[in-house]
Formats: sequence, C-alpha cells, structure tokens
Amino acid sequence: MKNNAAKVAPDYKTSNERVVEHEQLVKRIAFHLMSRLPASVQADDLIQAGMIGLIEASRKFDPEQGASFETYAGIRIRGAMLDEIRRTDWTPRSVHRKARDVAEAVRKIENEKGRDARDVEVAEVMGLQLDEYHKILQDATGCRIFSFEDPGTIGEAGYSSSTEQPNQPLENLQHSDFKQGLATAIKGLPERERLVMALYYDEELNLREIGEILGVSESRVCQIHGQALIRLRARMEDWLAD
Repeated sequence: MKNNAAKVAPDYKTSNERVVEHEQLVKRIAFHLMSRLPASVQADDLIQAGMIGLIEASRKFDPEQGASFETYAGIRIRGAMLDEIRRTDWTPRSVHRKARDVAEAVRKIENEKGRDARDVEVAEVMGLQLDEYHKILQDATGCRIFSFEDPGTIGEAGYSSSTEQPNQPLENLQHSDFKQGLATAIKGLPERERLVMALYYDEELNLREIGEILGVSESRVCQIHGQALIRLRARMEDWLAD
C-alpha cells in the first residue's frame, strides 16, 4: 500500500528572512567573545563582522544537508569575528614593545638558569617593581604575541598571521612543525600557567570563571595568562624571528 503521509520538507526561507531572524545570534556570539577579549575591542566591530558572516551563511546554506541554519550560521559568524580580531590589533605599540622586552628577559633567565623564570627575577632584570611587571603581564593578555595557528611574522605592531593559505609542501610542513613546537612549549609551561591556558583556550572560560576555579582574583588570572603568553613567546623565539 502506498504511503500517502506527507514528507516533511526542509524549511526553505529566503536569504533576507534568515538574516532578519538571526540578528540576535550575531549579538550573542559577539558578547560571548567580548568576555574573553581586552576592553579595547569594540563590540560594534565584532557585530559588523558577524553580520557579514551571517549574510554569507544565508546565501550559502543548503537545507538539504541536514544541519540547522543556526548551527551552520553560528560557525560562519564566529569565524568572521575571529578573522576580524586577527586582522585588527587594538593594542598600543608600547605594550608590544614591553611584552617583547619581557620575553627577552624571560629567555635570558631561562637559558642561564635552566628552569622557569620567576616573576621577581624578570622584574629585577628589567629594573621594575613587581607591581609594574604584573601590569605588563595584564596588558600582554590583549597583545597578539603570536598566532596559535601558524608562525607568520613579527613587526612593530606585534604578530600578524599570514592571510594566505599555505599551498606549497614546504609551507605545509612549516605550519605543521610550528603547531607541534607550540604544543611542546605549552606542555613545558609551569602547571598553573598550563591550566589557565587549557581553561581559556580549550574550555573557552573567561578570566572570571577561571579565577573561581583556581580560587584567585580575575586580575591574578590575567597576570598568569599574560606570563604564559610571554613565556611561550620567549620559548618560540626561533619560530618567530624574522
């Protein structure tokens, strides 16, 4: 007997309808990211980039593929915002210079001592009070010291990853080797710094949430995060050199 039950068809909508319905999704993703970014990052910039991602998603979405539009669009929106963050550096040049100076001091101490550099040692080498050094660490959390994706280059404004996708065997090998080297460097961080990195980048917790887990203030988490980034910068110097 022929089954006359109506087959549920995919929900077809126009591109404009989908954009209008999901404008709030863009804002939700933007403000979620904002909780993990320096205060200098403008929400409007992320929302604008996210809207472009939403429009592109609405044009390319294929309802026959089975995924919901919200899931598909969320990936494209977040990707567009992250691209905007990579392209734009809101950190003052003076912060980058100080971060590089700290990284050089860390590298010097660790090469001499054969162990992790301590805060007091780095501050002493740089001729800083400990609170001044901790302020640099806090500022460093918003500094693009290097990308977690590929080596790229370092300039006056800090690290800037290449916008071109590697398409040569040597470039692919370098990209793979960098990520392996970075993973090794992260494993070699002091335990608390390694934990903060895992909670921040893998679990996507913000500094306040990490502080609650560790039982320390948000500002202290910010310092630990900054120290981890600078320590990685020092240990990956061979990759990041011009």
